[in-house]
Amino acid sequence: MEYDQSIEDYLETILILRQGSDEVHQVEVARRLGVSQPAVNKAIRKMKESGYVRTEGMHIFLTESGRKRAEETYDKHCKIRDFLIRLGVDGEIAEADACVIEHVVSPSTYAAICNFLSKNDR
Repeated sequence: MEYDQSIEDYLETILILRQGSDEVHQVEVARRLGVSQPAVNKAIRKMKESGYVRTEGMHIFLTESGRKRAEETYDKHCKIRDFLIRLGVDGEIAEADACVIEHVVSPSTYAAICNFLSKNDR
């Protein structure tokens, strides 16, 4: 589980950084996640082995499967955050909690959250 959570955090971060720039650099990922450059290098190796990223020098690019997994994780994060906010949780707390919950929520609970959100559109 820890491996998946870590990989999902990296993929999600690369996706978010990619939205602001054409290129994502390893140092930006390290800075955003608050980890060391060697930690990013290790994660990059694992993600390359899994077929989620490719690199050119210090630039990181999501593969199709990496982009898909990153988007799924980010979408889940956003829906859980929005759900918590609708429950009255402070935005900053909801954001932090969503970062954890997105990795451990069961499919049935997540489906219930999505169902709640769709029925209770603002």
